[in-house]
Amino acid sequence: MADLVLTPSAIIAGFNSAQEHGTAGETITAGKAVYKSATTKKWMLADSNSVTAAARQAGGIALNGASDGQPITVHKSGDLTVDAVLTAGQAVYLSDTPGDLCPLADVGAGEYVCLIGLAKSTTVLAVDIQFPNVAL
Repeated sequence: MADLVLTPSAIIAGFNSAQEHGTAGETITAGKAVYKSATTKKWMLADSNSVTAAARQAGGIALNGASDGQPITVHKSGDLTVDAVLTAGQAVYLSDTPGDLCPLADVGAGEYVCLIGLAKSTTVLAVDIQFPNVAL
Protein backbone atom coordinates (compact mmCIF):
# COMPACT_ATOMS: atom_id res chain seq x y z
CA MET A 1 0.00 0.00 0.00
CA ALA A 2 1.01 3.62 -0.15
CA ASP A 3 0.22 7.00 1.37
CA LEU A 4 -3.32 8.23 0.79
CA VAL A 5 -3.62 10.65 -2.10
CA LEU A 6 -5.84 13.58 -1.13
CA THR A 7 -7.08 16.38 -3.36
CA PRO A 8 -6.73 19.62 -1.35
CA SER A 9 -9.91 21.16 -2.80
CA ALA A 10 -11.96 18.14 -1.66
CA ILE A 11 -11.11 18.35 2.07
CA ILE A 12 -14.33 19.26 3.90
CA ALA A 13 -14.90 19.44 7.65
CA GLY A 14 -18.03 17.76 9.01
CA PHE A 15 -20.66 19.39 11.19
CA ASN A 16 -18.91 18.03 14.31
CA SER A 17 -15.48 19.44 13.41
CA ALA A 18 -13.39 20.83 16.25
CA GLN A 19 -11.07 23.44 14.75
CA GLU A 20 -8.22 25.72 15.70
CA HIS A 21 -7.12 28.79 13.79
CA GLY A 22 -3.48 29.73 13.65
CA THR A 23 -0.49 30.59 11.47
CA ALA A 24 1.42 28.31 9.10
CA GLY A 25 5.15 27.98 9.71
CA GLU A 26 5.88 26.56 6.26
CA THR A 27 3.99 25.80 3.05
CA ILE A 28 1.08 23.50 3.91
CA THR A 29 -1.60 22.07 1.63
CA ALA A 30 -5.14 21.23 2.69
CA GLY A 31 -5.37 17.61 3.85
CA LYS A 32 -1.88 17.47 5.37
CA ALA A 33 -1.29 16.38 8.97
CA VAL A 34 0.20 19.17 11.06
CA TYR A 35 1.53 19.86 14.55
CA LYS A 36 1.95 23.14 16.43
CA SER A 37 5.54 24.12 17.16
CA ALA A 38 6.01 24.92 20.85
CA THR A 39 8.75 27.42 19.95
CA THR A 40 7.17 29.41 17.13
CA LYS A 41 3.48 28.63 17.88
CA LYS A 42 3.10 28.01 14.12
CA TRP A 43 1.63 24.95 12.43
CA MET A 44 4.14 22.68 10.68
CA LEU A 45 3.97 19.36 8.77
CA ALA A 46 3.87 16.33 11.08
CA ASP A 47 6.17 13.37 10.35
CA SER A 48 6.18 9.94 12.06
CA ASN A 49 9.97 9.55 11.94
CA SER A 50 11.06 13.15 12.51
CA VAL A 51 14.07 13.86 14.73
CA THR A 52 11.89 16.58 16.27
CA ALA A 53 9.83 14.81 18.93
CA ALA A 54 6.88 17.23 18.68
CA ALA A 55 6.57 16.64 14.92
CA ARG A 56 5.80 12.95 15.49
CA GLN A 57 2.47 13.80 17.13
CA ALA A 58 -0.03 15.29 14.70
CA GLY A 59 -2.32 17.93 16.15
CA GLY A 60 -4.80 17.89 13.27
CA ILE A 61 -5.39 18.10 9.54
CA ALA A 62 -5.06 21.36 7.58
CA LEU A 63 -8.38 22.51 6.12
CA ASN A 64 -6.80 25.09 3.83
CA GLY A 65 -3.50 25.71 2.14
CA ALA A 66 -1.12 28.35 3.49
CA SER A 67 2.46 29.54 3.21
CA ASP A 68 4.73 30.58 6.07
CA GLY A 69 3.06 33.40 8.01
CA GLN A 70 -0.40 32.94 6.47
CA PRO A 71 -3.56 31.96 8.40
CA ILE A 72 -4.48 28.28 8.58
CA THR A 73 -7.44 26.37 10.01
CA VAL A 74 -6.74 22.96 11.52
CA HIS A 75 -9.32 20.18 11.91
CA LYS A 76 -8.51 18.67 15.32
CA SER A 77 -11.29 16.09 15.62
CA GLY A 78 -14.60 15.02 14.13
CA ASP A 79 -15.64 13.92 10.67
CA LEU A 80 -13.55 14.91 7.68
CA THR A 81 -14.63 14.24 4.09
CA VAL A 82 -11.70 13.33 1.85
CA ASP A 83 -11.57 12.23 -1.77
CA ALA A 84 -9.21 9.32 -1.07
CA VAL A 85 -10.69 5.85 -1.32
CA LEU A 86 -10.91 4.61 2.25
CA THR A 87 -12.12 1.27 3.52
CA ALA A 88 -14.79 1.56 6.21
CA GLY A 89 -13.27 0.62 9.56
CA GLN A 90 -9.71 1.13 8.29
CA ALA A 91 -7.31 2.86 10.68
CA VAL A 92 -5.38 5.79 9.19
CA TYR A 93 -1.96 6.78 10.56
CA LEU A 94 0.61 9.54 10.22
CA SER A 95 3.15 8.69 7.51
CA ASP A 96 6.91 9.16 7.42
CA THR A 97 6.36 11.48 4.46
CA PRO A 98 5.79 14.89 6.09
CA GLY A 99 2.08 15.68 6.31
CA ASP A 100 0.89 12.47 4.64
CA LEU A 101 -1.47 9.80 5.93
CA CYS A 102 -1.21 6.04 5.44
CA PRO A 103 -2.61 2.66 6.53
CA LEU A 104 -0.90 0.77 9.39
CA ALA A 105 0.84 -1.54 6.90
CA ASP A 106 2.93 1.46 5.79
CA VAL A 107 4.12 2.44 9.26
CA GLY A 108 7.63 1.00 9.29
CA ALA A 109 10.27 0.06 11.83
CA GLY A 110 11.59 3.05 13.75
CA GLU A 111 8.54 5.19 13.03
CA TYR A 112 6.36 6.52 15.84
CA VAL A 113 2.75 5.38 15.78
CA CYS A 114 0.24 8.23 15.52
CA LEU A 115 -3.33 7.13 14.83
CA ILE A 116 -5.18 9.88 12.95
CA GLY A 117 -8.59 8.22 12.92
CA LEU A 118 -10.87 5.54 11.55
CA ALA A 119 -12.66 5.51 8.20
CA LYS A 120 -16.44 5.70 8.65
CA SER A 121 -17.00 5.12 4.93
CA THR A 122 -15.10 5.24 1.67
CA THR A 123 -14.87 9.05 1.91
CA VAL A 124 -15.31 10.05 5.57
CA LEU A 125 -12.53 9.88 8.15
CA ALA A 126 -13.47 10.18 11.83
CA VAL A 127 -10.46 12.09 13.15
CA ASP A 128 -9.55 11.21 16.75
CA ILE A 129 -5.78 11.52 17.10
CA GLN A 130 -4.08 9.06 19.46
CA PHE A 131 -0.33 9.17 20.15
CA PRO A 132 1.09 6.53 22.51
CA ASN A 133 4.68 7.84 21.91
CA VAL A 134 6.05 4.43 20.92
CA ALA A 135 8.12 3.48 17.88
CA LEU A 136 7.66 0.28 15.95
